[in-house]
Amino acid sequence: GEGFNSPSVRSYIQSLAETLKALNPKTQTEKRRVEIALEHIKEIKRHTRKLEEKVLMLEEKLKVLEEGKK
Repeated sequence: GEGFNSPSVRSYIQSLAETLKALNPKTQTEKRRVEIALEHIKEIKRHTRKLEEKVLMLEEKLKVLEEGKK
């Protein structure tokens, strides 16, 4: 399975990124804040992908262990 309801997590992240990109910051400070937030979203995406991979690997290991018990 996908684990952690991944599609909804991904859609939240995507929605957040789109919202930030749609903002029209007036000052340099605001522009910088939006840029930093977008960088944070990239990191969140990267970590989410790693977690999803780890969950899939663990689910496979669990399946093998459960099959071994039968």
